[in-house]
Amino acid sequence: MSATLTSPEDAAAPGARAGGGPASATTVATPTLRALLRRSSFWVIAAACILAIAIIAVLVSGGSQAAGRALAGDNAAPAGSMALVEVLRQQGVTVTLAGSLAEVRGAVGADSTVLLYDENSYLDQSQLSELGDVAARTVVVAPDFLALQSLAPTVGFGGVSDAETLTADCSVPAASRAGELVPGGDTLSIPQGEHPLVTGCFPSGTDTFSLVQVQNELTGGLVSLVPDPRVFNNENVTGYGNAAFALGLLGPSDSLVWYLPTLADLPRTGPPSLAELTPGWVTPVLVLLALVGVAAALWRGRRFGPLVAENLPVTVKASETMEGRARLYARSNARLRAIDALRVGSVQRLARTVGLGRLAHLDEVIGTVVLLTGRAPDEVRRVLVGAIPVSDAQLMELGGALQALETATSQAVRAGAPASASSEIFTPPAERMDP
Repeated sequence: MSATLTSPEDAAAPGARAGGGPASATTVATPTLRALLRRSSFWVIAAACILAIAIIAVLVSGGSQAAGRALAGDNAAPAGSMALVEVLRQQGVTVTLAGSLAEVRGAVGADSTVLLYDENSYLDQSQLSELGDVAARTVVVAPDFLALQSLAPTVGFGGVSDAETLTADCSVPAASRAGELVPGGDTLSIPQGEHPLVTGCFPSGTDTFSLVQVQNELTGGLVSLVPDPRVFNNENVTGYGNAAFALGLLGPSDSLVWYLPTLADLPRTGPPSLAELTPGWVTPVLVLLALVGVAAALWRGRRFGPLVAENLPVTVKASETMEGRARLYARSNARLRAIDALRVGSVQRLARTVGLGRLAHLDEVIGTVVLLTGRAPDEVRRVLVGAIPVSDAQLMELGGALQALETATSQAVRAGAPASASSEIFTPPAERMDP
């Protein structure tokens, strides 16, 4: 989109241009701010929506993490049930927190109570049926449709209670001791008529209750269905008669298994493995082929004799070693290491030339060379120790100074007198700074 700009002079005097013709408009190819906003409005709105959704997701996930898992026995948040678990333990009840049905099987005893709260419906019908038979007393909190069908087929859902007060109105000891529960919450319904194995407590209407107990006719086990989980959480357990009700349901025995199913209870499903797809004779044949291969390798494999120590037929020349080391020093710019190697050789040769041993101290070598050559002690010390080359030219110059010092010392020893003081004096480029 382009914008057309016309100056005021052109608008006032259209014939003022050369030739008396009409004024021509100037076309600008740069889009205006309004055009840019109109073009990018979709992406701006989309980015704002994505940012808002991300913020909401972070807030929701952060809130859920702070609240912890609902009715968890080790959760001290308002949604947890750590307070009830600790009170039960203080009363002598051994509370075991279980996260899978296998842990429940290992922890339950002959007279144990199991609390089940399957918030995410991890258990299937067979697992629920097994759980109802594994313990003498089972307390199911907020049962779903599958739990009702597996543990109490005659019990249904009754909706949300609209009663202002929930009184026990039954003969169940835990309900009678509690007196009343927190109002509201979900309820369960039982069919009309006499049902000696089904008991309803805390009625909200004609057939809706906040506690339903079902007696197993075959095993004698007792299943207590509590549709409202608020009775057991830390936030509401101390209100009304919730604490007495919870302790009465969960504390009759000395052992309580607090079971909150997890992903470990889900059946493992997936594509069949390779062993399941192949016939049964494949594995024995593969094993037999592997054994045959090992036997053939041992039979026809090449056997090596013992190791023989042989002397190297090639002697490496000193010049080759020196040249290789020099190239390594040059490649890594190790000038100081290179000159130090030259200095070590020079000091040893000078000590041998002046009649000192190889173990002679450096100061002795320097002093003897100074007496023979007549050079200044500082000059000899800097050539042998102190000077530090900072370039290849200085390195070559310092190497020449070492060779000149050795030559002057040899001449002085042969002549038996100090060399001329007019000998070439080397001025090193720098001085080593000893710490």
